[in-house]
Amino acid sequence: MLYHLFTYLDNAFDIPGTGLFQYISFRAGMALILSLFISMIFGKRIIRYLQKKQVGETVRNLGLEGQMQKQGTPTMGGLIIIASIVIPALLFARLDNIYILLLIFSTLWLGGIGFVDDYIKVFLKEKKGLHGKFKILGQVGLGIIVGSVLYFNDSVVIRENVVQQFEFVTTDALLEMDRAIPLDAVQRETLKSTKTTIPFFKDNEFDYSVLLRWMGNGYQKWAWLIFIPIVILIITAVSNGANMTDGLDGLATGTSAIIGVALGVLAYVSGNVIFSDYLNIMYIPNTGEMVVFIAAFVGACVGFLWYNSYPAQVFMGDTGSLALGGIIAVFAISIRKELLIPIMCGVFFMESLSVVMQVSWFKYTRWRFGEGRRIFKMAPLHHHFQMLGYHEAKIVQRFLIVGIILAVISIITLKVR
Repeated sequence: MLYHLFTYLDNAFDIPGTGLFQYISFRAGMALILSLFISMIFGKRIIRYLQKKQVGETVRNLGLEGQMQKQGTPTMGGLIIIASIVIPALLFARLDNIYILLLIFSTLWLGGIGFVDDYIKVFLKEKKGLHGKFKILGQVGLGIIVGSVLYFNDSVVIRENVVQQFEFVTTDALLEMDRAIPLDAVQRETLKSTKTTIPFFKDNEFDYSVLLRWMGNGYQKWAWLIFIPIVILIITAVSNGANMTDGLDGLATGTSAIIGVALGVLAYVSGNVIFSDYLNIMYIPNTGEMVVFIAAFVGACVGFLWYNSYPAQVFMGDTGSLALGGIIAVFAISIRKELLIPIMCGVFFMESLSVVMQVSWFKYTRWRFGEGRRIFKMAPLHHHFQMLGYHEAKIVQRFLIVGIILAVISIITLKVR
């Protein structure tokens, strides 16, 4: 919104300073600052409002240390996160960018599903909340929409084999690449593709349409049959993974912030013709604008962590966790880095895998031996360490350290292959 206003002022009146809004890095910084301000300043007022309305968490007694002390802590704090992401994105990002529109839509869609779930739990006193099949239906619906837009929209293109001969890169050249590129200036060499990036491999691009080669000539036009289901699977898995991780104070929030930083780096180099040429990676026009959105995302997570760190003054609830996971999934798919998700979102992955392993093994042993057995003392994984006697704060800090290591590994895949 402000980009379009200040671009007009710059072109029409040449007002000093208005040209700053042309630069992605400036707008990303402003989005980060504003999201921090909203989440930390207005977040406090929202927490007080939730306390006044007695929107408190209902806790099941699982025998974990300090668990019952969380009883009555305000929940639905995901509203703070959503507001802190959407408002800066609307103000500082380009609203004619298909990726930005898709991310805002995904945030509101999954945030709405989470809000309904939290509302049923808190106000209607139904402990199970929204039935699981309706959550899945909502996630699948978003996956269909996101997959269809990314496949059929003419603005979603890639550019392969970017050949730019730079004897040296000047500061002016780098600044120019930081400017927002007009959407009608996409190079002729761009093409529609379902290619993605395979980490750690040379010539590391894989086209999903290859999976349909058995269909014979013209199989590429049916690539959406495989692409859209993959998008559905990723969005469902990551959003549920974030939801499962949200069990200790600050764990899901801190992990999401770390992932957001890694995604921001990957988006910036993928949307910058100089860096993509230097790194020999797929150049994806207009994805650099997504850095503005992810900056707001990181700021919202860090600002919310101010109140969500141990001991938490507010919980995000499904309103926040489903939205955070969905944003990460859609973002990764858009920059063709979804195959990095098991590494970059390793904490989410371990939490989800622990639940799958626990449930599967329990059912198998109950069928095989007549008595269900467990792999972990409790799932998700963070509860297993609680049962081993580790303090909640120590578990969170160590998981965040693991998250930082995994984020660094994800970034260095740009060169290690």
